[in-house]
Amino acid sequence: MARSTHIVTNQPPPLSGHDVFATDRALAAAVDRHTAPDLLDEVRGELSALGRTCGSAQVQEWGAQAEQNPPRLHTHDRYGHRVDEVDFHPAWHRLLGKGVSAGLTAAWGRPAGHVRRAAAFVLWTQVDAGNCCPLSMTHAAVPALRTDPGLAAVWEPRLTSMVYDRGLRPAARKAGVLFGMGMTEKQGGSDVRANTTSARPLAEDGTYELTGHKWFCSAPMSDGFLVLAQAPEGLTCFLVPRVLEDGARNVFLLQRLKDKLGNRSNASGEVEFDGTWARRVGAEGRGVRTIIDMVAATRLDCVLGSAGLMRQAVAQAVHHCTHREAFGGKLADQPLMRNVLADLALESEAATTLALRLAAACDDGGEQERALLRIAVPAAKYWVTKRCTPVTVEAAECLGGNGYVEESGMPRLVRESPLNSIWEGAGNVQALDVLRALQREPQALNAYLQEVGMARGADHRLDGAIKNLLTELADLDGVEGRARRLAERLALVLQGSLLVRFAPPQVADAFCASRLGGDGGAAFGTLPSSLDLAAVLERARPTS
Repeated sequence: MARSTHIVTNQPPPLSGHDVFATDRALAAAVDRHTAPDLLDEVRGELSALGRTCGSAQVQEWGAQAEQNPPRLHTHDRYGHRVDEVDFHPAWHRLLGKGVSAGLTAAWGRPAGHVRRAAAFVLWTQVDAGNCCPLSMTHAAVPALRTDPGLAAVWEPRLTSMVYDRGLRPAARKAGVLFGMGMTEKQGGSDVRANTTSARPLAEDGTYELTGHKWFCSAPMSDGFLVLAQAPEGLTCFLVPRVLEDGARNVFLLQRLKDKLGNRSNASGEVEFDGTWARRVGAEGRGVRTIIDMVAATRLDCVLGSAGLMRQAVAQAVHHCTHREAFGGKLADQPLMRNVLADLALESEAATTLALRLAAACDDGGEQERALLRIAVPAAKYWVTKRCTPVTVEAAECLGGNGYVEESGMPRLVRESPLNSIWEGAGNVQALDVLRALQREPQALNAYLQEVGMARGADHRLDGAIKNLLTELADLDGVEGRARRLAERLALVLQGSLLVRFAPPQVADAFCASRLGGDGGAAFGTLPSSLDLAAVLERARPTS
């Protein structure tokens, strides 16, 4: 009799064994839109293969194992020698190897390289966001190193390699390398010009000795790092190899690993430099200028990562509510729950559509597209990463008490959700960067207005939002205090214009009504009942 009380009913099956790419209709449509026809079969095949990997129970288990077994720091060996190594669970290495082989560090120089990588990044984030950190920095290091053709010739083939070659050895003896970075210090944070780490020139031209610290050094197990330090002519960018050409370890003293809210599978450490050998990247005093393209690339990855987290949260919520019955029917068929799920799906699709549009601009590389990126990347980074946390929290609530239990995977998404808003410059930094672009680079605003103008006349609410935005842009006196509002409006109008042009009418209508027309509330689940919410929800369903 007792055994009969433990018969499990009315529970959804695991969301596994499916193609995460093919069932993400917004992502698949964006890839189709931004990929040349002669490449489309190749790119879709590549992404579907990765999508099936992401949807497999085995790889999902690896993601959980990497999260549950965070890295450990070993500062000394048994004899007392400094080793400064980070030990990871085997699942971490399996994931990182698959991420590298999937091309997540190999966008540069590939046809449609940024679009296919962006889509892959959205997919791979849903397995484990932690290992996406070194993948992102390795990818982003390439444009910084290209300021020095000699360094790029040595390092770029290994940075863009699709071979994961673990273990600390000289770069010349490795088939592939990973990069981290060390920018911020205790006293300055985002204000990198306050850095005190010093760089003393050595006899060999372009080489220096670093002394100082880094408060956050991302992925300290990497083969090389881009570091900012004060040289005689000012703040300068340096390449710090973990192992020198002769096989000796560079001085790279790991003091401790950060105990973080989320992103627990990934290591972030505090590092001391004490006579550390480094090579200059770019000109002395031009450190910020040297790394600016790297920063733009990692900021775009913050948008992509948040889009991936939102998609996974929404997919889990829709899947649960599709199978769970309550009050006489499926949860997803209940009017109020359908409203909540559709509202979450709108936010997810808008984030994905915007992120892939920016990746396509990176592939284009033309002057107009570069100008668009200058204003759209910080605006998107500000807004999309801000929306990630409320989306994941609301999605977890859709599972009820089950969503608050670790086994559901939802708490992991919730813990991860604030990270991209903080990393690579928090909200105020992004909003102020938008202002700089508006005030100093008129071509950026022109490119933005041309982009959103392509949808003018298609939706009266979008037209009204563009008009109101132009009114705000006409008065930039004392604008710093409302910089966040301006960044938000720029992102929302851009999202709306893209959805009006490219999304199904039901999705565009719902977005414009709730985000641009003022016909929606602050909480999710307040969409007007006149909208076709069933169609919006059906598009977000994670299984075919």
